[in-house]
Amino acid sequence: MSLHAQLSPEARARLAAQRRASTISSIAISLLLIVLIGLVLAFIFLPPLLKETPTIVSYSASVDDNQELETKKMTNSVERKPSAPSSSMAKVIAANTTSPTAVPVPDIDVPEPSTDFGNGDDFGDGWGSGGDGGGGGGFGNIPATMSKRCSKEDRMQRLLENGGNEQCEEAVVNALRWLQSTQAQDGSWTGSNKGAMTGFALLAFLGHCETPVSEEFGETVTDAIIYLVDLGMKNDGRLATADVKSHHWVYEHGIATYALAEAYTFCHQLKINIPNLGEVTRKAGDMIIKGQGDRGGWVYGYAGGNGGDNSVGFWQIQALKACKHTGLWDSGAFKKVSRKALDWLSEVQGSNGAIGYRGNPGQSPGLTGGGVLAFQMWDEGKSKEARAGIKYIKESAKFDWNDDSSNLYYHYYNAQAMINYGGVAWKEYNDMFRDTLLEKQGADGSWNRGRKIKHGAVNVHMSTCLATFMLEVYYRFLPATGAGVK
Repeated sequence: MSLHAQLSPEARARLAAQRRASTISSIAISLLLIVLIGLVLAFIFLPPLLKETPTIVSYSASVDDNQELETKKMTNSVERKPSAPSSSMAKVIAANTTSPTAVPVPDIDVPEPSTDFGNGDDFGDGWGSGGDGGGGGGFGNIPATMSKRCSKEDRMQRLLENGGNEQCEEAVVNALRWLQSTQAQDGSWTGSNKGAMTGFALLAFLGHCETPVSEEFGETVTDAIIYLVDLGMKNDGRLATADVKSHHWVYEHGIATYALAEAYTFCHQLKINIPNLGEVTRKAGDMIIKGQGDRGGWVYGYAGGNGGDNSVGFWQIQALKACKHTGLWDSGAFKKVSRKALDWLSEVQGSNGAIGYRGNPGQSPGLTGGGVLAFQMWDEGKSKEARAGIKYIKESAKFDWNDDSSNLYYHYYNAQAMINYGGVAWKEYNDMFRDTLLEKQGADGSWNRGRKIKHGAVNVHMSTCLATFMLEVYYRFLPATGAGVK
């Protein structure tokens, strides 16, 4: 007889059923546990995966071949039609950067600016690194050659090194805020001669490296650019509100072209697309080239002839230099026109170095600084004409706020000519005007000359812009002795 108990067939069937039920239950429990664990893990890790990754926006800079630059890609595209300016575009552009500076400048390995500002007779090719405005030098390469103006820290360093102080920076910012507060809804300034007055203001902002991506002033700058583009589109490139029969429109056109050409260079390098900006800039510059007289000067109405109004001509010369840096023209396009312009100034310069209003050096000789600046801008800073003009300014310039010696229109040119010359001459001139100009700024940021003494300015807007230009001169230009010169 067997010692093991024998299960009946019925018992064995019940046991097998229990085993199957137990196995199914175990599998079900395991599956539930897996699902539960999956849900927990999804709760923990899924939200970060679904969250939108913020986009870091900067700009890709064009630099010299021997400079290394790490950049993040950025595309600023403005598709608003100039005929309907509004505040929305600038806000969109400004939102692309959180940089506290006027332009979001990436880390760039560039040499420090020269502390030897000027050697007595030299001047860089407009904006700091020589050359012809293309390739690896000049105003065209904003991040590499203009970051010293666009970075607040480096701008302050240059300002202090070249004779300015912290009060100069504060005065400029306060002036720009006043200009911002007085801008019309259409982007212009003042009630008459809007082309010139808007050009003045835009140059003041650009001189401080305020662009469409500037955090505080971006909308103001954008609206000003669009106003001028609109003006040019309506008038086939003529940047003036004055009637074509009025001789004053040539002043307007030269000043506004100067501003628009600088704006184009900034926008082109920052990859900001403002429709028709390049087209209008090109037409405006061509109008100046075609309007030059036979002997090299410019007169009212671009009427040609054998003479030249130097007060008008200086703005055309500055505008053409800015146009050259845009890259919209072949570099040779300006060779003949600039040579003729300097030949005219040489012809009308007096034996004492003065360059006056027209052919007579004794008429408004305070304009001499504009003539010197023209020679410096067009690679003739070492010429006998430029040196003679500097000598005249050194011997004759004064700056008494209570009389006509503080004519800001004259000193706008003098300040640029003298800092480009450098040395003791610049130090003495800077000591003469700086503190007085700072002291006379109004609490609202403007410079109001009053009714009796306008000093070359037709209104408070113009006097404020001219004073601002003078206080931006410390960092606006780099001399030929700076880094990367030809």
